[in-house]
Amino acid sequence: MAKRSLFDQQSNMGQYLRDPDRCAPPAEMDPARARVYRELVFNNLSSLISGTFPVLVKILGDKRWRELVRIFLRDYRAHTPKFGEIAEEFVEFLAGEPAALAEGSWPPFMVELAHYEWVEMALQQSEAEPLPPGDADVLLDHPLRVSPLAWPLAYAWPVQLVGPDYQPDVAPAEPTLLLVRRAENWSVKFSALTPLAWRLLQRIGEFPELSAGAQLQGLAVEAGMTGSQAFFDNGVALLRQMQGEGVVGVVA
Repeated sequence: MAKRSLFDQQSNMGQYLRDPDRCAPPAEMDPARARVYRELVFNNLSSLISGTFPVLVKILGDKRWRELVRIFLRDYRAHTPKFGEIAEEFVEFLAGEPAALAEGSWPPFMVELAHYEWVEMALQQSEAEPLPPGDADVLLDHPLRVSPLAWPLAYAWPVQLVGPDYQPDVAPAEPTLLLVRRAENWSVKFSALTPLAWRLLQRIGEFPELSAGAQLQGLAVEAGMTGSQAFFDNGVALLRQMQGEGVVGVVA
């Protein structure tokens, strides 16, 4: 029998490393050595991403976590060679609702919990620059922008509460609205957002040409609070607080 090409051998080995239950190692390779490589690849991948998802790992337990990692290794084709970005692709894999996860009792909040846990690492590693400090006195007269280091997030599940001792089966009627931001000391802080605060941050992205004052007036119209001075004053206080925390800033 003709000797197989190096490409064929490597392809065979790759298939075995991804799916050892259904693919045999290259015939030219000692099976014991192939098993060593198989375990190294799997354990390295599991160790690489498990640190990003500690709560999910605890909820699933070691056996189910290994099963999830095995499905990811078998079915997903990563688009990045960077180790630090593999966790993001793992989240994207889960969010894609792969057919392999259609069966089995996976937690209904698993995708959102994974994203919530990934956000902290993503912000810590972000190369984005914080917004420069601005003058609070001119805040209302200028358009605003949201810092790239401040992420408003909306989840169907109360991901900040989920853990081994709290695993809801039914999503609450109201969404969970959170603001995640990286502080000056590089720590990542999570805080709850009211629906109005969430909508205000949304509006800044939707209507970037409007001044802060116009944003608050538009928000008042949406909330049915047109002409309410108390509503406007509370909005100004919220914006100034967000400016002081580096969440929003004026457009130069």
